[in-house]
Amino acid sequence: MKRLAFFGALILSACSSPLPATATQAPAPTETASVQSPDVVIASAEVEPVQISQLGFTVSALVKEIPVKEGDFVQAGDLLMTLNVPDLEYAVISAEADYKARSQYAELQKADKVLYVDPDTGKKSWYSLPREVYLKAQALADQSKAAWDSALANLAQASLSAPFDGTVVDIAAIPGELAQVNQVVVTLADLKNLQITTTDLSERDIARVNVGQRARVYIEAMDVTVTGSVIRISPISETMGGDAVYPVAIELDEQLEGLLWGMSAEVEIEIK
Repeated sequence: MKRLAFFGALILSACSSPLPATATQAPAPTETASVQSPDVVIASAEVEPVQISQLGFTVSALVKEIPVKEGDFVQAGDLLMTLNVPDLEYAVISAEADYKARSQYAELQKADKVLYVDPDTGKKSWYSLPREVYLKAQALADQSKAAWDSALANLAQASLSAPFDGTVVDIAAIPGELAQVNQVVVTLADLKNLQITTTDLSERDIARVNVGQRARVYIEAMDVTVTGSVIRISPISETMGGDAVYPVAIELDEQLEGLLWGMSAEVEIEIK
């Protein structure tokens, strides 16, 4: 009887349990692709000077003098750095002296008449020099002048001058240090004229961008939006995260006070 009661309890328990609901699989969320507006191309960017020049020497020697310091504003032609090159300096002095002597001798041969005094009798006489004598002397003087010019050009390679008006942003040498050939020793930038350069404009969007198109630029650090125009599109791609990107330069309609090299920005280029 106890066994029958036990089985009866099981049957009643099974009958009273609700039937399991039929499981229905929820539909997978649909991924929405991020699609750029057909009217604009959006890209990240940063602030850069319009002109940047990394300067170095074409000769190797010890640094002699650095008349500027980082942060100085210089004008085109101002001296930035010189090397200690006594051999090149001596070559200029020697070539100059040789040219002056040969040039003076050539002028003497140019005279139509030359006075000759006989050393035995003291008799004086005039005679004409062949023109070929003067031409030969002048040719030697011209060669000497070319050698002088070459020496001056070699000496000029031991000096660095500013190619444009700008600010000295970096000096990578000190007096007495050896400057190697093509080593960047001075970096000059025009910090008064800044532009925006994109950093991740992909190859999928570059075909829609053209020089002259208008752009809106949001400067994150200053929380302001300014306008500008596309002035240059790089013909060569760069690689970013395995993708090909094309730097695009944007000229601002106005230079903002407080805008600094390296600030981040977001660009919207109007492609209509």
